[in-house]
Amino acid sequence: MNVDLFLFAFSVNFIDNPVVAKGQKDLARFGRFFCKGRYRQPESIMKDKHKKPKEYSPYPCSKAQYRALVFDRRGRTHSAVIVALGKKAEVRSISDEDEILNEIRLNQYDLVFLDNDSLSGNIIDLLHILKISDPFLPIIVTSEFERAEVIVAVMKGGASDFLVHPISPVRICISCDKAIKIRDQRFEIAYHRRNQDIVYDFNDVIAFSPAMQRALKSLVEFAKVDANILISGEAGTGKSFLAGTVHFNSRRRERPFVEVNCSKIRLDLLESELFGHEKGAFPGADKQRIGRFEQANGGTIFLSQIGRMDLELQDNLIRVVEKKSFERVGGNKTINVDVRIIAATNRDLARQVDEGFFHRELYHKLSELAVSLPALRERPKCILPLAEALLQRRCLALHRELEGFTENARIKMQNYDWPGNIRQLANTIERAVILEDGMQVHAHNIVLPKIKRESREDSFEKLREQQKEVSAHNSLARQEKELFTKVLEESLWVQKNAAKRLGISTRAMLYKIRELGIAHSHWKDQ
Repeated sequence: MNVDLFLFAFSVNFIDNPVVAKGQKDLARFGRFFCKGRYRQPESIMKDKHKKPKEYSPYPCSKAQYRALVFDRRGRTHSAVIVALGKKAEVRSISDEDEILNEIRLNQYDLVFLDNDSLSGNIIDLLHILKISDPFLPIIVTSEFERAEVIVAVMKGGASDFLVHPISPVRICISCDKAIKIRDQRFEIAYHRRNQDIVYDFNDVIAFSPAMQRALKSLVEFAKVDANILISGEAGTGKSFLAGTVHFNSRRRERPFVEVNCSKIRLDLLESELFGHEKGAFPGADKQRIGRFEQANGGTIFLSQIGRMDLELQDNLIRVVEKKSFERVGGNKTINVDVRIIAATNRDLARQVDEGFFHRELYHKLSELAVSLPALRERPKCILPLAEALLQRRCLALHRELEGFTENARIKMQNYDWPGNIRQLANTIERAVILEDGMQVHAHNIVLPKIKRESREDSFEKLREQQKEVSAHNSLARQEKELFTKVLEESLWVQKNAAKRLGISTRAMLYKIRELGIAHSHWKDQ
């Protein structure tokens, strides 16, 4: 699988995505690890945003910056690159076509120049092979012949530029700098997508089953309009992820995307969370607080677990939906907002309406556009592609290099029912990555609790109760904590040694220790 295709984020679109100073070191580490040390820290990270645009002089570049590989049997491209880049680049030239791929795999290059006239094979096939090996590597193709059909095919094949001899030094400098800049943008976008768990292109969502394809097609159309959306489906089916994808493909993409999980906030505090409060509105309100609706002004607010909201708060929400206005708790100033609402639930809201637990008016207003996501067991063709993508993601986060799953592991995952859906699959694979000591994930590290499924006519509430029962007896988190605690004890509570035994980085070890709540008195002195 192409290494820049990940579960939910995986095409690279060139959008404005500034990197704050706080994330610069992480981004640099990500870039170096993600491409196995091939690239230096992207220029755009360290560039002063107030710096004046670069002015190109008629003289060759002078500042050492690139490592370039040139394939050229005729010598013309090599000479042009040497003259243009001068001291700006360390240039290595090769003339053996069979050495190109091996040279790129073994060495660190910022740019590759391919002389099309020197190739005996097909340039498109070579570009395809190089892009599979390293999807971020800028490739500039040169030729003495300017044929439109060749140029179009080469650019579609993944080349950064096509230069026709004679090539001026300035033209080469501009082409190099542009290619490096685009590469840096791709680094930044890829890094932030992996942190946010949000993709920006529906085409990259894994959807091989007809049910998921229908749901995805609906969401693509919903993103084009500005009506409210209701997404329903079992826990772990990807509602939050797809809500973000809708936002970033809508006209509001440049505005905030704010997520509120209504089930994780106490009911008596949820009103303040959503609408904010004035100073002194209630005991402990020692200063004014801006609510989530104000934070999302101009953008999208995602209300997860909307079925958990009490009736009184639903009344307030109806007003926001109708009039786009509200008052903060304890205040009398009317605040107007322009917000699109995407709501999600794993409950049967229509049934809750009939039983009097959810306002009929609010239900109709939120479900102007509605879509239901299928459970993972209903889209079996998606299980293994999702597993592969999740494996790549967890290997990246935990600094592991694994070459996929064994055949028995694949069969085991394919035949399982996955009551916890994609979330359970992700947790299972993360645990397997931690436990695996080979080059592939083996079946014995795919730990799956035994379950007894009820009929599919059961309500979402019954399924959720079943999942809670399974979770109580087969908590992956508890098993992980026991594993990490045991390894730490055997390593005399030295985190670095324990990380080595687990085959993960010290940083990943620290992350899991905090996540699992493991503590030891010895660490207080460190």
